[in-house]
This record gives sequence, structure tokens and C-alpha cells, in this order.
Amino acid sequence: MERETDRRIFVLDTNVLMHDPTCIFRFHEHDVFLPMVVLEELDRGKKGMSEVARNVRQVSRFLDELLAECSELDIEDGLSLSGVLSSDGEDNARVSGRLFFETQMYADRLPDNLPGNTPDNNILSTALALKKAYPRRNVTVVSKDINLRIKGTVVGLHVEDYANDRVLEDVNLLYRGELELASDFWESHDKALDSWQEEGHTFYRVTGSDVANWYPNQCLYQEGDNGFSAIVRRLGAKDAVIELVNDYSSPRHSVWGINARNREQNFALNLLMDPEVDFVSLLGTAGTGKTLLALAAGLSQTLEQNRYREILMTRVTVPVGEDIGFLPGTEEEKMAPWMGALMDNLEVLTQSEMGGEWGRGATDDLLRKRIRVRSLNFMRGRTFLKKYIILDEAQNLTPKQMKTLITRAGPGTKIVCLGNIGQIDTPYLTETTSGLTYVVDRFKGWPHSGHITLLRGERSRLADFASDQL
Repeated sequence: MERETDRRIFVLDTNVLMHDPTCIFRFHEHDVFLPMVVLEELDRGKKGMSEVARNVRQVSRFLDELLAECSELDIEDGLSLSGVLSSDGEDNARVSGRLFFETQMYADRLPDNLPGNTPDNNILSTALALKKAYPRRNVTVVSKDINLRIKGTVVGLHVEDYANDRVLEDVNLLYRGELELASDFWESHDKALDSWQEEGHTFYRVTGSDVANWYPNQCLYQEGDNGFSAIVRRLGAKDAVIELVNDYSSPRHSVWGINARNREQNFALNLLMDPEVDFVSLLGTAGTGKTLLALAAGLSQTLEQNRYREILMTRVTVPVGEDIGFLPGTEEEKMAPWMGALMDNLEVLTQSEMGGEWGRGATDDLLRKRIRVRSLNFMRGRTFLKKYIILDEAQNLTPKQMKTLITRAGPGTKIVCLGNIGQIDTPYLTETTSGLTYVVDRFKGWPHSGHITLLRGERSRLADFASDQL
């Protein structure tokens, strides 16, 4: 097994394989080692229709393909990983490592302060034995289990988190969707500036080197007395066309009775109301108005403009506290406890005084006929035509789940993803590996998508104070 000292040996924990079935192909020229206890845990986790069970079955298919034409000698020398993975379209030319299985009992034992025969301890024991058997090679345990990484460090092993699925190294580098222009922007660009009006909208063509750093539908602004807000509409090699945004903060330009209370909310409503933007992602902490803005824009375009047939709202059913168990009723009734945000915002959007209680009741009945609540569990295989889809709490989705949902969109459908990457409830997902972070980063260069990060809470002075002080 020891061939080159610069090749590392990565011992994989079960949760890494459950999280990313293709992980055995992600270590390039280094070798991958699977302890026997990992295979046992994979076998126990293969049953069911959950995402984890599907991932386990995919791992088993990969291993079966690798073992299909090998001999016992090949297993001892390691299975070549080059040229196997092609299903995700990635180039595997750099993959030259080999896959090894635990084919013998390693005579090594853990320190007395780690007794027992638990799977985690078996993995650590195997890694210690490999470290002793191959002293010239770097043995690393890869796990998404923080406690296993702590124990591994304590017993003298080199341990790492699985980092291949990270979208960014630092979440602070995530695209925010807006950019503040320099105070002398207009003075420095006035010689190469064209402006015109088209269908009541004002456009500018800007030329300069800074255009290369802009993205389609990025929101631009300038602070000060002569405040300026615009959206990048077209990008060329050396120039860009920007459009002045609609001012939804004015009562004359409300959206279903809702006005923007700050600059970011105004940008969000411009993106949500734009028929050329098929995908919108809104990030923000609690109280920034994500759900209210998305729902108001959806109602306006569904009931007033007839742009969409209905609003479809869904979210991941991950409980914050203890699960309350079985819920009776239809799919919508089962999802009702998870849709408290929808009900709260509908109350705000239907609080008109006209018509009294009867008028509000009639409005509620009308809205409920055009708003559908669906579970993510039944999205696979469907196609949505002319729907306005709101995906709430999207930070709890994996990149693969996010892809599954977004690829359901048919002609005329708009998808709005809402979430706060600071409140992730799904195990093994972090701010840098969340599906919401993934789509924000991957969609930022597409001309039919838009993103904005909402910064200011607009609930109440009590909520604002609690956010700052607690």
C-alpha cells in the first residue's frame, strides 16, 4: 500500500459518504481507506426513502462498480478511482488515487480513556494502526462528526472536516446582490455615458473597467442627498446597461398594499416584480420582511396581473425543538403547523378595513384558493407550469435537494428562495455548505436571476432591541 510518501491516506467516516456519495472520488491523487465498520453502518442505513438512504444506495452502486471486475489481489493493492465517475459531468483526469478496504485485523488499541467497541472508536483505532503501519505517510481521518474529530485529535490523529462540498471558504465572501458606487462615479464616467428613456424607464449605458466586476441584475446604489438606485440589466465586454429602479417606498407604488421600508426591500420588490427574472433569492435575519415581500409580490402578479396561475409555498419540515409526532389530515393540513409564517403574513396582507369581518373573510377564502401549500417530499418528478413558487427556510436544503426542486420549474414559473443561513437546523449542513449558499453563488452570473441580502429588521422596536441585545 505504501508507494509514495507524498500521497496521503484518508480514512473516511460513514457520515461523509452519507453526505456526499461521490466523496471517494474527491481526493485527487491521494488514497482513500474504508474501515469495515463503515461498510456495516452503510448497510444499516440503506433502507428507506430519505435523502440519506438514497445517498447510501448510491455509494453501494459506486463500490459495486469498482469491485465488478477486480480480483482478490486487486483489492489488496487498492482499486483505481480514475475514470469511474462521470455522472455529474466533472472531469476526473486528476483522480489517480486508489481505494482500499480493511482486509485484515490491525493489532492496535485505543488508549484506556476511550473504552468500548463503538463505530467511532473502531474508526479511530484503525486510523492509529494505519499511522503505525505506514509511518512515512500522512494518515487523516475525515468526518463531519465534530465529536469524532475532537476524540481523534486527543489521541494524536490528524482529523479534518469534509470540505469538498463547501461553496465558499468564508461565508462573508458570499455575493450580497448589491454594490455601493464610488462617490465620484458619475464624474469619472460622464464622458462615456449614454442615457435614454424607454416605456417610462430610465436607462444608462456605462463604460469602464469596473463594469467587469458587476453581475446581471446586481443592485447598485449611492448614498447621500442625491441618492441613486439602479439594477444592472445587460452586461457587455466593456460596457453595461443599468436601469433606475421603481420606487416601491412611495404609497403610490405599493405592492398589494405593502411598501418598501428600506433600500434592500425596494431592490427585492424590483426583482420579485420583474417578469424577466425567473429565480430570486432573498437572504436575511428574522424580521427583515422576506416572506411578506415574496407573498405580496406573488399575490399582485397572480390576482391582479394574471401572470401566474397560483402561488405554491413549501419549506423543509425540520423541527427546531422536539417533533410533535403524527399529524392527521390532508397534505395541506399536515403542512399547516410548518406554515405559521404564511398565515402570519396573510393576516397583514388582508387587514383592510373595507367590508368589515365579512369582507376579510371573503378575501381570506379567495387567497386560500390561489395559494397552495405543498411538502417537499412529493416534488420529485413533477413539473410546475406558470406557478409562483416560494421556498421558505431554504437554508436547510442540501445542494442536491435544491437542484431537485429548481429543476421542477416549467415555462412561466418563478421560484423565490428565502432563508437565513445563520439558522441552519439540518445536521451536517453549515453556512458554507447549505443549498441556499450554493444557489446564490451559482446563479449570480445568470441574466434571469437576482439576489439581495436584507439587512434591517422591520418588525417592531421590541424585536429590533431584542436582536441587538440578546
